Amino acid sequence: MNNFKRLVEIIDILRGPNGCPWDKKQDHKSLKPYIIEEAYEVIEAIEAGDDSRLSEELGDLLTQIVMHAQLARERGAFDIDTVAEKIADKLVERHPHVFSSRADLTPEEVLHNWERIKLEKSRDPGYSVLQGVPLSLPALLKAFRIQEKVGRYGFDWKNPGDVIAKVKEEIAEFEEALQTGEKLKQEHELGDLLFSLVNLGRHLGMQPEEALNGTIRRFTRRFQYIEQRLRETGKTLTDSNLEEMDKYWDEAKSILP
Repeated sequence: MNNFKRLVEIIDILRGPNGCPWDKKQDHKSLKPYIIEEAYEVIEAIEAGDDSRLSEELGDLLTQIVMHAQLARERGAFDIDTVAEKIADKLVERHPHVFSSRADLTPEEVLHNWERIKLEKSRDPGYSVLQGVPLSLPALLKAFRIQEKVGRYGFDWKNPGDVIAKVKEEIAEFEEALQTGEKLKQEHELGDLLFSLVNLGRHLGMQPEEALNGTIRRFTRRFQYIEQRLRETGKTLTDSNLEEMDKYWDEAKSILP
C-alpha cells in the first residue's frame, strides 16, 4: 500500500462508525478555518527555509484536502480520484506547449493561453475573467491577482513611471478627502491608494503581500527590542514615553535588519 492510499484509508476510518467523534462531526463549513490555517503554516515553513517542517505542514494541508474529498464521497458527489483526475486533465489542457506540438511559447504567452482556454470553455454569456479570483483571498493578494488578470488583456499601465504618477494622484485625492471629514469618501480614497500601490509593486516585480509581511516582521523585531531595552532599565511600556521609545527604535533600526 502506498502512503497516499494509506492516508485516504485512515481518513475513511476516522470518519467511520468506530472513528473519531471530532472527525465524524465535521463538514465542509466547519473545516474552512483549518484549511486556511494549514495553508498559512505551509507559507511560514517556506519562509523559514525548513524542509522538515515544510514536509510536515504540506502533510497537514493534504489531510484537509483528503478530508473534504471524503466528505464529498460520503454524499455521493465525488472522491479524491475525481479531484486528481480533474486537476490532471486541467494541467494537460493548459499546457499545450508541453503536451502538444506547441513548444515555443514564452511564459507570458503561456499565461495568456490559460486565460484564452478558460474563456473558450465558459458557456455563460455573463462570464468574467475575474471569476477565477477567490473572494476569500487576503485583500492585497486579491488586488494583485485582479490587476494581473486584466493586465493580460492590455488593461494596464505601460510602465512603472505611469503607476507612480497614479499613486501621487491618489495621495492628493486622499488628502482632499481628509479635508471633507466624510469617512466613507476617505475610506474609498484610501482603498484607491492601496490599490495603486499594489499595482506599483506588481509593475516592479514585487509581491505586495510579501513586502508588507516583511515590514511587519521588521517592525515586530524592532518593537520587541524596545521592550527588551525598557526591561533592562526596570521599566515597562506604560512607564516609558514616546521620546524614550523613539531613542530605542533608532537603536533597533541600526542593529536589526
